[in-house]
Amino acid sequence: MLKYSETIHELVVGIGTKFAESLEVSSENMGIEKWPCKFRINKYHFTPESVGSPGVQIHTDSSFLTILQDDEGVGGLAVMDKSGEFVPIDPWPNTLLVNLGDMVWRDGRFRNLKHRVQFKEAKIRVSIASFLLGPRGMVEALVELVDDEHPRLYVPTTYEDYRKTMLSMSLQAGEALALLYTPK
Repeated sequence: MLKYSETIHELVVGIGTKFAESLEVSSENMGIEKWPCKFRINKYHFTPESVGSPGVQIHTDSSFLTILQDDEGVGGLAVMDKSGEFVPIDPWPNTLLVNLGDMVWRDGRFRNLKHRVQFKEAKIRVSIASFLLGPRGMVEALVELVDDEHPRLYVPTTYEDYRKTMLSMSLQAGEALALLYTPK
């Protein structure tokens, strides 16, 4: 398990670094390699009575970036498209799913992804989620990404304060971001 977590940590940091570089942002200045990560194993017991019901409610990940190793034999993950409809994501063998979370640079260029797990069949489903949480300090739109077309849309906050707000108000699907929104 230690080897797996070390490998995934290297991968998630590498993806974050490449993401920054693709936007011509210096990942060295951001310190992505020092950002904390969290690792979670999800196990669902899908029973005949639970088929069709939600395994996980609609939510967004509060992290910056998530890597999901989904169960290759049991589906259930669905993502919300722009129209508000859920699109099932069928598992592909030997693949990882990369998802942007609430802490992605907040200038309007990217958005978090609402998703859920719904029981499809009576089986056990296991997934492994690895979260790159974000910087230990303030999270705000990067100076390099802010311009007239992409102004800062949210007041700066820390990941910890954002999580506290989410949990204290039972907000799961990115609604806590609306509390930080600042009009253009």
